[in-house]
Amino acid sequence: MAAARTPARKAAPKIPQVSWRDPRPAPVVLVSGPEEVCAERAIAGIRDYLRAEDPALEVSDVRADDYAAGTLLALTSPSLFGEPRLVRVSGVEKCSDAFLQEAVSYLDNPQEGATVVLRHSGASVRGKKLLDALRAGTGGGIEIACPAVKRDSDRFDFAAGEFKAAGKRIQPQALRALVSAFADDLTELAAACQQLINDVDGDITEDVVTRYYGGRVEVSAFVVADTAIAGRYGEALVALRHALASGADPVPMVAAFAMKLRTMARVAGIRGSSREIASRLGMKDWQIDRARRDLSGWNERTLGLAIQATARADAEVKGAARDPIFALERMVTVIATRAPFAE
Repeated sequence: MAAARTPARKAAPKIPQVSWRDPRPAPVVLVSGPEEVCAERAIAGIRDYLRAEDPALEVSDVRADDYAAGTLLALTSPSLFGEPRLVRVSGVEKCSDAFLQEAVSYLDNPQEGATVVLRHSGASVRGKKLLDALRAGTGGGIEIACPAVKRDSDRFDFAAGEFKAAGKRIQPQALRALVSAFADDLTELAAACQQLINDVDGDITEDVVTRYYGGRVEVSAFVVADTAIAGRYGEALVALRHALASGADPVPMVAAFAMKLRTMARVAGIRGSSREIASRLGMKDWQIDRARRDLSGWNERTLGLAIQATARADAEVKGAARDPIFALERMVTVIATRAPFAE
């Protein structure tokens, strides 16, 4: 009887994978993925690394989609005095046939003392022959992946990494407020992190984040949500009116409530350490701690009422009702008083 075949394992990539936070040079460096903030950091890091080794570094920029034949070889060839060369190639996902042909040939014979950085956003399969050859190990290159940062947990990890890399401490609540303030723009989030790192002495607290970015819609939304969930009805209404007067949009306001209540519902009734629960639910330890604090004074009935009120408000602020402000006030009333709203 013939022996049963075992499924073939997928071969591990031959090319080394390097973090964008800790880039290093190689004869050819592929910076792949759509997240431009991370890609820019990686490419700048390679430049700084090479320049620290030799200040005479020659830096050249090439567009792969507007490429003149012979440019790559001309820029990577040794100069009279043998200075190191860095060639940054953008738009590889839109590369011309001339560039593709010369780049593939270059992998067979990389020039000594030259570092070629290929930026491919992954927006298309253009240049696949080049990527496949490089990832197979041809040219002695490395890859720095810059995947899209889409999930809340990814943004938290990104921002936390910014402060960790700078040796700066930020309180969990401050980190949450900061990430919420720039939930839709990673470039702005990165800039905000760097501003706090450069400007603030000592630990970064929630008060510091509020002082710097309290005008952002999402920060105001979480302030309203926090006070309402804590049962401070009058304070919650004042915060709501202040946020609306500052230009807050009702839709992300409701989203802030929904996010907090959803976390509370997931954590309610689960026993165990914060670390165990966080691992089970795919969350952070501090999120579990915060949800447990938020659940003080809540029970299954009142939490259900709050979730229903938030779902109703979500529909109404998105067009199901004529007055989104009234919908917000009704939601805040139900949540802050733990009681059904009387029509």
